[in-house]
Amino acid sequence: MDNPNPNLGLWRTKSDQLAETLTATMKAGEASTGGDSGGGGSSGGTLSRKSSRQTVLASPGRGGKNTHIRKTRSAQMKFELDEVGSGAALSRASSASLGFSFSFTGFTMPPDETTDSRPFSDDDIPEDIEAGTRKKFQTEPTLPIYLKFTEVTYKVVIKGLTSTVEKDILNGISGAVNPGEVLALMGPSGSGKTTLLSLLGGRLADPVPGGSITYNDQPYSKLLKSKIGFVTQDDVLFPHLTVKETLTYAALLRLPKRLTKQEKEKRAQDVIRELGLERCQDTMIGGSFVRGVSGGERKRVCIGNEIIINPSLLFLDEPTSGLDSTTALRIIELLQDIAETEKTVVTTIHQPSSRLFHKFDKLILLGKGSLLYFGKASEALVYFSSIGCSPLIAMNPAEFLLDLANGNMNEVSVPSELEDRVQLGNSERETKSGKHTPAVVHDYLVEAYETRVAEETKKQLMIRASPDEDIKSGVGSMKREWGASWREQYSILFWRGLKERQHDYFSWLRITQVLVTAVILGLLWWQSAVHSPKELDNQAGLLFFIAVFWAFFPVFTAIFTFPQERAMLNKERAADMYRLSAYFMARTTSDLPLDLFLPMLFLLVVYFMAGLRQTAESFFLTMVIVFLCIVAAQGLGLAIGATLTDLKRATTLASVTVMAFMLAGGYFVKNVPIFISWLRYLSFNYHTYRLLLKVQYETISPVIDGIKLDSGMKEATALATMVFGYRLLAYISLRRMKIH
Repeated sequence: MDNPNPNLGLWRTKSDQLAETLTATMKAGEASTGGDSGGGGSSGGTLSRKSSRQTVLASPGRGGKNTHIRKTRSAQMKFELDEVGSGAALSRASSASLGFSFSFTGFTMPPDETTDSRPFSDDDIPEDIEAGTRKKFQTEPTLPIYLKFTEVTYKVVIKGLTSTVEKDILNGISGAVNPGEVLALMGPSGSGKTTLLSLLGGRLADPVPGGSITYNDQPYSKLLKSKIGFVTQDDVLFPHLTVKETLTYAALLRLPKRLTKQEKEKRAQDVIRELGLERCQDTMIGGSFVRGVSGGERKRVCIGNEIIINPSLLFLDEPTSGLDSTTALRIIELLQDIAETEKTVVTTIHQPSSRLFHKFDKLILLGKGSLLYFGKASEALVYFSSIGCSPLIAMNPAEFLLDLANGNMNEVSVPSELEDRVQLGNSERETKSGKHTPAVVHDYLVEAYETRVAEETKKQLMIRASPDEDIKSGVGSMKREWGASWREQYSILFWRGLKERQHDYFSWLRITQVLVTAVILGLLWWQSAVHSPKELDNQAGLLFFIAVFWAFFPVFTAIFTFPQERAMLNKERAADMYRLSAYFMARTTSDLPLDLFLPMLFLLVVYFMAGLRQTAESFFLTMVIVFLCIVAAQGLGLAIGATLTDLKRATTLASVTVMAFMLAGGYFVKNVPIFISWLRYLSFNYHTYRLLLKVQYETISPVIDGIKLDSGMKEATALATMVFGYRLLAYISLRRMKIH
């Protein structure tokens, strides 16, 4: 078959000639390279595998451009045959058209040409941790913190219908981790890993745990918040913000005041580059219903949110959950790089691969809340072999340890002491199949650790993890400092909230809902007249519906505000990112510009289709009244949502409240009984309806539908009071939330 590309055939011919020319020279180096030399494929040339591996190109990732290839080709074509040795020149000329650079054994290149011959410079390679082209993470040195914990216990009280039971979560856990080390907390589900991590990170304070936890021999205080980074297992992020926006807002809120806005933004950009997030920095985070970045990228954004403050202590709760083995390995290597700059890193891990397991410096193995092993991760198998538990087949060390923690002795040698204990003990402890029960295995492992190494470990803790006096005083002399002033916090949170929620407010679903409702109302009351009392009553029904619709709609929208954002609020408040008052004010006011859009669209359709009073003043006042009603109704929704964080109960209470307000408004029932008539003064429907009647019919009659039209000051004052009163109640309810 003819070759459709004559140039390709010519290139192959030259390559074959080149290979034959170099064969004699290459034979001299084969003896020294041995197994590193291999065939050159179809060309017959022999290449050094070792040198080839060193020059393998890193993948530029999905965001890579063809500019890298063009740069490589143009750089390689600069070579002149008379400036370089003939063998090197020929080898580079033959490989230039493919964009690869091979180094043949026995041939060297001048330093200048070696620099130009690199396929990519450091600046050219787009950093992609998941693809393997990760640069070493670099952070500035900070105050080193030695973390020690001895005999840590934790109990929770479970309240039943008839009794109260205390459940032990942790039973006397001891350990230590020094700056520059990565400590892994491992164990099966329910073993207490997350609880221990939360205690060490100062995230659990009620009930008060037992034992001692010290940071440079000092107890935990809220002043340490600025030195601690805590990455939760769930990726708590705003789905509609981009990666760059997320990290920039974190930098503006958390970095010290002494840094300018430009310096904080540069720090965020540095973290993006260090974490290999440059290619997705303008992509939305995404969530359940929003397409966004991948799981590994989302996890790195969570880590970036914490390391942006350059913490001395970094806690991570299962940072590799849901990630493939390669991405998980890159995350752990990233933690290693962070620890190398005198940071203390503690992470929980559920079921790591063997590669991940060997990356940890220290290991704590938990089983049912008890300590089964603490020490170097590399010595874990040696310890368990010393107590008679060794794997009978080749397996992942992590799988072996988790089997032991679960009491599973399959494919594991059974210690003689355990055999004797079962034979002499209660026969009920032995299963029908003759295997040891998990409870027996667990008791043996706990007892073995306590009798053999526990006391020695405690002595080593006191010796090894004793910081200098200067470092001790560094923790005690810290002061609580906000990263921004109250005004700056409010401004940052306002714009962040505006960017996050504009997607919901301007969604086609909401706009369609409002427009369809407006068109239906406009058609039902098409150019309605008010020439007779009957026609006036008919049009008054439209005004009452407007008052009810724009009271009902915002209440159920605002109810979801704080329950949905509670996880984010807990996370950010626990890190001392901002004052609660600044968050509350920004959260409630950032909705106002968005709230004005939909009612304006609604009234533009209804007002003129229904033939309401055609003056600019009347239209403007109607808009203001509806807007006041919306803000007051929102305040009620915020108060209910902040008081009852359970959405089902909050929705039920809101439905009953709004229905009672509507019925007490006096439109359906003219003579409301005295015992319930007081509700009308708390009803924004009632006040909104009266104000709308005044604006539309004050020139027609002083009394409409039995309602006397006065100046409207009382109704306007009542609505303004509700705007602030309901929000004050919501703020007090948020204050009572337990946020650590």
